[in-house]
Amino acid sequence: MMKEEEALRSKHILAVDDEPDVLEYLGEELSMCLVDKAADYQTALEYIQGYTYDIVILDIMGVDGFRLLEMAVRKDFPTVMLTGHAMTPEALEKAINLGAASFLPKDKITELRSFLADVVLQGRKGAWRRLFQEFGGFFGRKFGPDWKTKHKFVQEFEKELKIPEGQQSSQDPSSAQDNVSAQ
Repeated sequence: MMKEEEALRSKHILAVDDEPDVLEYLGEELSMCLVDKAADYQTALEYIQGYTYDIVILDIMGVDGFRLLEMAVRKDFPTVMLTGHAMTPEALEKAINLGAASFLPKDKITELRSFLADVVLQGRKGAWRRLFQEFGGFFGRKFGPDWKTKHKFVQEFEKELKIPEGQQSSQDPSSAQDNVSAQ
């Protein structure tokens, strides 16, 4: 907990979600950071265009999160997708392909600090690696036991992350760490 807090201390974070209670929670949970909050696409866009962020946290639905993700990634802001209703294999694949640093289900929001610390300390690949290693079971329950067979991108992405055989998505995917600058 101290390691996470230290890694996040004084980081400038943009949190974007159309649910006021989620924005309030993020502000409280990240009290060691400077947190800008946006509840809509236009406000978030103005923040992304006008400031520099250590991390951007985006909801997918309600704020056009994928469009914001593209803009944040263009500015080299590590961006974490935080979603509830858009938790699908297709959304996960799109987040990966657009350059998100991680993808956290709102069901796991209590683990946010840990994942953000991974993004800061280990970069994009490391954060994704941890996500797939820790949340594989969660994704299997959410998407169905054969989801990886139906969605080959997962197998390819796990190979790219160099997750050892037998450790691939065995638990809940909550890790996304090494920096991927070749994207």
